[in-house]
Amino acid sequence: MKYSQLLGCIAVLILAAVCYMPWSYISSGNIIVTGMSAPGTVYGKPGLMHLVLGFILIVLFLIPKIWAKRINLFIAAINLAWSIRNYILLATCFMGECPEIKTGLILSITLSAGILTMTLLPDLRQIEKKQ
Repeated sequence: MKYSQLLGCIAVLILAAVCYMPWSYISSGNIIVTGMSAPGTVYGKPGLMHLVLGFILIVLFLIPKIWAKRINLFIAAINLAWSIRNYILLATCFMGECPEIKTGLILSITLSAGILTMTLLPDLRQIEKKQ
């Protein structure tokens, strides 16, 4: 695909913005959990890993070498696994109380899957020309 690398970079930037959106709401403590803050919980900053992996993904999207595309596939798979882990962690009921899932959590999984899809579709014609 001709624009897969550009679309992948855009998806990573949108994922970085989604890390600051609300991911879930815990009603008993009136706590809004975002990707970068979870006050009153032991969740830490689950979106920080997305930012670190996103920086690596953008750098590898921009390098027109076959080894970069292969490593990018691996990093994108880790990013998707981290999104699924965050969903399981933040959406699981605990002691009879279920948190309310917000849009940011769903968007993080969707964007991570989109990023992985874009890593599967590199423009190999440009890679062959530069070698």
